[in-house]
Amino acid sequence: MTADYLNSVKKQFEYYKLLGDKTFAQLPDEALFWQYNLESNSIATIVKHLWGNMLSRWTNFLTTDGEKEWRNREAEFDNDVQTREELLAKWNEGWACLFAALDSLTPDNWNTTIYIRNQGHSVLEAINRQLAHYPYHIGQIVFIGKMVKDGQWNSLSIPRGNSQAYNAQKFAQPKSTTHFTDEYLKKEKE
Repeated sequence: MTADYLNSVKKQFEYYKLLGDKTFAQLPDEALFWQYNLESNSIATIVKHLWGNMLSRWTNFLTTDGEKEWRNREAEFDNDVQTREELLAKWNEGWACLFAALDSLTPDNWNTTIYIRNQGHSVLEAINRQLAHYPYHIGQIVFIGKMVKDGQWNSLSIPRGNSQAYNAQKFAQPKSTTHFTDEYLKKEKE
């Protein structure tokens, strides 16, 4: 693992958090709790699952198994989050735990073996495992948001019909070495 990799990973996690934040901002409260059917999850349930996973995986990341004894994964799928405020509190608590764990990484602990359900991972593998898992669920959150908003959805990427103009604008700029998330994250910080 390298410092460049760790910086890239942090930016990618920030980007996926931002996609969730921007989805929540577009939706009325009731849409956060809507389920397509009994077999599907609401946005609130997906957030609750992500929260449980993040707390379990990232609490004492370097020293304890990522599947904590106190985690009740099955309960994460109970549709019992009641308010936007509760949903956002869980969402932000999970991300804060993740970023604190990433911020604790140094070259001295990059070679630590991380266990998840007694299966050893390198730090890099453990991070990549979650970097694949969280966007999977955030994609579900965005998809539900798009279904709920229908024609009123504000695109979180390149809107349909704008690819050519977007690419022309990009290719009109000089070549540079930047992270693909920089423009999205910069806009949010302004």
